[in-house]
Amino acid sequence: MIANSGRSSQNPGIREMLTKLISLPSISSASPDWDHSNEAVVRTLAEWLEPLGFTVEILEVPGMPGKCNLIATLGSGPGGLVLSGHTDTVPFDDKRWQSDPFTLTEKDNRWYGLGTCDMKGFFPLAIEAARAFVGQPLQKPLIILATADEESSMNGARALAEAGKPKARYAVIGEPTGLKPVRMHKGIMMERLRFDGQSGHSSNPALGNNALEGMHQALGELLALRSEWQQKYRNPNFEVQVPTLNLGCIHGGDNPNRICAQCELHFDLRPLPGMDMASLRQAILNRMQPLADQRELKLTFEPLFDGVPPFETPADAALVKACEKLTGHTAHAVAFATEAPWLQKLGLETLVMGPGSIDQAHQPDEYLALDQLQPTVDILKGLIKEFCL
Repeated sequence: MIANSGRSSQNPGIREMLTKLISLPSISSASPDWDHSNEAVVRTLAEWLEPLGFTVEILEVPGMPGKCNLIATLGSGPGGLVLSGHTDTVPFDDKRWQSDPFTLTEKDNRWYGLGTCDMKGFFPLAIEAARAFVGQPLQKPLIILATADEESSMNGARALAEAGKPKARYAVIGEPTGLKPVRMHKGIMMERLRFDGQSGHSSNPALGNNALEGMHQALGELLALRSEWQQKYRNPNFEVQVPTLNLGCIHGGDNPNRICAQCELHFDLRPLPGMDMASLRQAILNRMQPLADQRELKLTFEPLFDGVPPFETPADAALVKACEKLTGHTAHAVAFATEAPWLQKLGLETLVMGPGSIDQAHQPDEYLALDQLQPTVDILKGLIKEFCL
């Protein structure tokens, strides 16, 4: 257990910091009924970091009022290390929680609360690690990065990549991995395919143009593409070694005795590292457009959201080797997606590693085990010493 005594309100201990962060709702959601600003969380982090000597920059996410990113920098110069996390949480079902999601509750050597492991808990531990280097002459800067809307749009990280900030050499994203380094994950694409035809009385097919029949043919083409991709691409680092394509939901028509005028399919595609999302979309369009033209159907094909690219950092990268040495674990692959692709776009050698388990994320009674605290601080101190001193 890490001692928290003797700290002022501007210099609180780990428990006090996490208690405050958990108490500030910062849910991000595509549903306006759930969506919150994260500004209070970002400004609270700034209040703690500035007295330690960090230079703090708060950036509004363009087109998203109330959504902010924070870049806090200790030291100056090129290179350096970024410790990154997202400030938002997912929505919650209060009927399934045994305690108040916004009150840090200790039980069975765990801290319970919404965002404890995913991933507000990372920030107090990163700040605690940084305290050990305050006043020391850093050769390269230490940056604590806090982003908005990772759980919904990824627009916080996207905005940073577009702005070209922050500038550094290495980045660790503190998502819950049980303190085991992660150097790759699949991407996520969610797509919308729609055919518009012409309704008519079912007694005479010539009176209309059946969009559902067109979709039937399109489904065969999608499954054929899936088979081709799975034969071409394979990565043994993943539990599911091939790219996946899931036919998620379909809607069309309105009555058995009417020719179906419109049919819409939503599906997801999870590409492996090395697979380009734009090329995958173009391959799908190349199969769908001739089909639509042949059947004289109007085609709509578009993303349901911009998607998350696949991510990979080479096994021999300096950051990977450093994290493997500090943790005693070989870097591996995970199924969930992160902000890593956007940090890579900034030129940062990136790795995902943090306390807690992804099994607790997005679940009722989310928690962070207390035996993860000190090891996290120690590992982060090791990284700061390696890449900043």
